[in-house]
Formats: sequence, C-alpha cells, structure tokens
Amino acid sequence: MNGLAQDDAALTRPAGGDRAVAALVSVIVVNFNGGRLLAEAVRSALASTVPVEVIVADNGSTDGSMDLLRELLGGDARLQMIENGANLGFSRANNLALRYARSDYFLFLNPDCLMGPDALEEVLNVIGARSDVGMAGCLIRNPDGTEQAGCRRSIPTPWRSLVRVLHLDRLFGTGGHFRSFALTGEPLPSGPVEVEATSGAFMLVRRSALETVGVLDEGYFLHCEDLDWCLRFRQKGWKILFVPDVRVVHERGACSRSHPIFVEWHKHRGMVRFYRKFFQRRYPAVLMWVVVFGVWLRFGAVAGYYGLRALVGKGRAERGGGGG
Repeated sequence: MNGLAQDDAALTRPAGGDRAVAALVSVIVVNFNGGRLLAEAVRSALASTVPVEVIVADNGSTDGSMDLLRELLGGDARLQMIENGANLGFSRANNLALRYARSDYFLFLNPDCLMGPDALEEVLNVIGARSDVGMAGCLIRNPDGTEQAGCRRSIPTPWRSLVRVLHLDRLFGTGGHFRSFALTGEPLPSGPVEVEATSGAFMLVRRSALETVGVLDEGYFLHCEDLDWCLRFRQKGWKILFVPDVRVVHERGACSRSHPIFVEWHKHRGMVRFYRKFFQRRYPAVLMWVVVFGVWLRFGAVAGYYGLRALVGKGRAERGGGGG
C-alpha cells in the first residue's frame, strides 16, 4: 500500500509463533492511556464471530494499560502489540499498524469502544454484499444509550458549519440550504443507508478501497482525519454505509480526559486543515476567513472553560485539604 509509514516500532507477538487462524478482518486499535477499557475493547474484538487478528498500536501510554492487556490477553495468538514509544498521533499510529495487517478488511476501533460478538459479522455481511462500498460504520451509542454524534453525518462544509454554529436550521428549517451536517436526532433508517461520513471510532474498510484511496493523512494529529478519509473515499467513487441495526458502545474521551485543552487544540487545528485542504478554492476567501476565525474563536472559548474549571477544581481541593 502506497504511503505507509516506515518508522521502526517495537512489535510484540505472543510466544508460539505465527497465528494459527487466517483472519478475515484485521482489527486495529490505537491506544493512548486507555486504562482498563483497552483490554475490554480488545476482548470484545477477539470474541467476534468471524476470524480476526487484533493489532494494538500504543502511543507511549504511561497508565499501565498495555501491561494490563499483556496480563489478560497477551497469550492470545491473534493479538499483536506495537510499542511506538511516543505519541505519534492517531493517523500515523494507524498507518504503522496497517503494515502488519494481513486481512482483506480492516476494522479501525477506538480503545474505548465495545462491541457485541456478532457486530463485526453483521457489518461485514453488508459491506461484503456490495462491491461499490469501501467503508461502513454502525450506530454508536453513548454509555447512557443515546446516539453518539458523528456515526452518521454529512460532510461539514464551511456553509454547513455556519448553519450549525448560527443555528440557521432552527430559524429557517432543516430543508434545502439550511440543513446542518449533524444527522443525530433524525429517525433511524430501517436498514443500511449511504451517508457522506461515519465515525472513526468504528470504521470497517475494504482493503481494495484503501489501496485506491491511500492511508490516513498524517497531517492530522487527532480528530478530523476520519472526515478527511470519508471525503477522499467518496471522491474516488467508493460509497460509505451506515448500518443502524449494529450497535456498539463508545465511552467517548476516555483516553483524553486528562489533557482536554491539548485535545481541543488538535481538534480545532484539524478542522482548519480540513477546510483549507478541501474547500479553499471552492469558497470565497472572505467566507473561509470567517470560518477559520470562528474555529479559533470557539477554541478560545472552550480552552477558557477548561482552564476555569481546572482552577475551580484546584481551589476546592486546596480548601478540602486545608480543612483536614
């Protein structure tokens, strides 16, 4: 596959040599301080009703999550662990893991995402039945059972983003030019439907499609790389399906709660990269400047909120400590 990273990384294979069962799907998990959820996510993948191999690429975790994974599942011949030694970012770590994947399909799974035993088989049946489908996602639920934003959505063009930020869909209705990119809240379809984009927390990708589209853009460190990929898949003529009957639970943000401002910085930086990469030549310069300004204005507000919350929490902790 063209574009795969060639960096060296420490690869751990279980004692016992080659994997005994040929995998139909390579499940790729990028971990960064995923805690206990990492082992649970890997266990759920290994319990799939179709043959799998699981490749965990660790971005320099310090929370013991990889040690726990080795302790609980390290003897499974279907599991490989790649130690990157540092936080290389989501795209680069996934691309590194792809070097070791041998299957015809790849499932990109977040380390805080849990699926049932038949979830992968059901999505695989859908994508396998249509040669024009290059990627498929499913219904992703929050731990409280609500639908998680992002598992079915339209591409957030600069105009659609303005509609959402300014709530123009509420003022003028959701039809025509004032439809937001977020589809969460709309009635679930009765079966698989084509969408413009799905979530990077659970993406099943056909190898032949990836080979025509290319790997993830490593210019994104964290966030927006899935949107970039979805748009590139569609530009190459591949369809993306949303499978509503398959449901997984995603404890969103479990790997990033300790550094929220760092995460938000890369999320907003990724948004700016995405807009400039795909829309700079299609939209008036003034609109692009407004959108970029709005992105960084939003980052300032979010960073300020997290900073204030940290100060309040610190103050409460100090007052609590002083009262002992």
